[in-house]
Amino acid sequence: MDSPWYKSTGSLTWALTRKKADVPSKEKINQVLTLFDLIALGTGWGVYVLVGAVANSIAGPSAVLSFVITAVVSAFSGLFYAELAGRVPKARSAYIYSYVAVGEFIAFVIGWIQIIEYLIGTASSAKAMTNYCDSLLGNPQKRYMTEYFPIHISFLGSYPDFASFVVIVIIALLVAWGVRESSFTNNIFTALNLITVGIVIVTGFYKADYSNWSIPKSEIPSDAKGGEGGFLPFGWVGVTAGAAKCFYGFIGFDSIAMTGEEAKNPKRDIPLAIVASLFLSTIAYCGVASVLTLMCPYYLQDADAPFLVLYGNLDMPTIKIIVTGGAIFALCTSILGTLFPLPCILYAMASDGLLFKFLSNINATTKTPLISTVVCGLFAGTLAAVFNLDQLVDMASIGTLQAYTIVCICVLILRYTDNSPSNQDDTTKSKGITVFTWLNWSNAKVPNFDTQYVSRALIFIYSVCAFVFGLSLANMKSHYGNTKNVLMIINIISILVLLVTLFMLSRLPTAVEDLSFKVPLVPIIPCLSIVLNVYLMMELEYKTWISFTVLLICGLLIYLFYGIGHSLEGNKPKIDINTNQIKLKQSSLLLGYL
Repeated sequence: MDSPWYKSTGSLTWALTRKKADVPSKEKINQVLTLFDLIALGTGWGVYVLVGAVANSIAGPSAVLSFVITAVVSAFSGLFYAELAGRVPKARSAYIYSYVAVGEFIAFVIGWIQIIEYLIGTASSAKAMTNYCDSLLGNPQKRYMTEYFPIHISFLGSYPDFASFVVIVIIALLVAWGVRESSFTNNIFTALNLITVGIVIVTGFYKADYSNWSIPKSEIPSDAKGGEGGFLPFGWVGVTAGAAKCFYGFIGFDSIAMTGEEAKNPKRDIPLAIVASLFLSTIAYCGVASVLTLMCPYYLQDADAPFLVLYGNLDMPTIKIIVTGGAIFALCTSILGTLFPLPCILYAMASDGLLFKFLSNINATTKTPLISTVVCGLFAGTLAAVFNLDQLVDMASIGTLQAYTIVCICVLILRYTDNSPSNQDDTTKSKGITVFTWLNWSNAKVPNFDTQYVSRALIFIYSVCAFVFGLSLANMKSHYGNTKNVLMIINIISILVLLVTLFMLSRLPTAVEDLSFKVPLVPIIPCLSIVLNVYLMMELEYKTWISFTVLLICGLLIYLFYGIGHSLEGNKPKIDINTNQIKLKQSSLLLGYL
């Protein structure tokens, strides 16, 4: 029996760390998306999902601050996406970035995380939309399904939501129909939603009661979960916990970076669209969160359909119908925004051989990955049907934060990489790594093999230390006595290591590159972003981590039993060997003939 292909061409380590040299496109995908299309696609409207839940029992009126924190952290990651979007000429995604910068295994992991992230984002948006529709009609589906088809499993929803499944399948068919058609529909939904957000903000400030931001604890009903009252009823712990959940609402600009092959002018439009969508989303979230908590005490907010209940209580039936209709259109936009990139990432990974080949097929009529789109719709619909909204939102937030973190690491790795062609993968260039190398006492101005090695070691140390710091800091609030003291000591040591590592990284030379956009203040901004991302991930519940980990393990099994053996990059040496053998046989036959 022949030995495994990776043993005949190198080592398993090489198989896991091999990098993508280029980004070929097997078939031509329609390049029809304009700058406006990209902004509309990336503008997240999770406000209709998030504000009620975050304000009700997590952050109270300070939900506004939760959205601000989320926007700042997302803006950091937006800078990294903007830089990386100009580095890879074709299919743009964190998957491709990490494939080029780090290696195949990490690329597969981040690609699979993005698949989970968008599947769950699609499912949660559909779930929120059907909750709105069901509430508007008097909850007929909820009553019927709860009575005849109840689900008595703690980590699933209370009933199967077939309406969500149907909505996702219909929108998946729209996306499969064609890029131009689905984008046009998305633009209409986005325009309607902008009008709705404007109505909410105007009517909100008209009906605002500013005392709702300073309700004393003594006036909070005993049966309400009102915390300590005031603007920060649940303290800064509630603000950060709310911020961790709010990342679901900022999935949008990630999807912009994944539509490089459909964009008309990706190098210019993608960075601009990322910045614009972040700005619009932040204004919408903060504005709506402000007026919602000013119009009604936070502990009375409805988590599933806040605007529907609020305007009903305010006796404004016309505004109620308009806003509820706008919310439904906005959630359709959110479904399109999260479902649209899924076939793109599946197409890219299947084209590279890491996922099943049939997922890379482009339909001759629609010029879209038809099979991938339908598969995504079926999986997302199933998730929406069986999970509850809170679980879906939290899992989507974890996926978003993990994607942000890996993109930050990719930026750091690329900035400290030795780009000299003569030095690539050439260990003989090493002059020996000493303490002088770690501190760059020679004041090297250009990265070399030794400084590149040191930088990657420091980035690894920093990432591990950030994980320890985030985990210990997030757990301090729930522990007391000696345990809390131990966590405090761990925090102090972690901070010291983080600062020393950051200083050593800042001493190393960075690559001199001609890029259309570069993240400023490297390594400070990427390192700060890593710490914030990891800490906010640790604020999410352990049950969410378990569910997300199970889905991640499923992906790793696919890579182990399929992707590693069918990788296009991995099979290149094998193809070259076979080609050389054929040429050698042809030469031997020719010599024999002569």
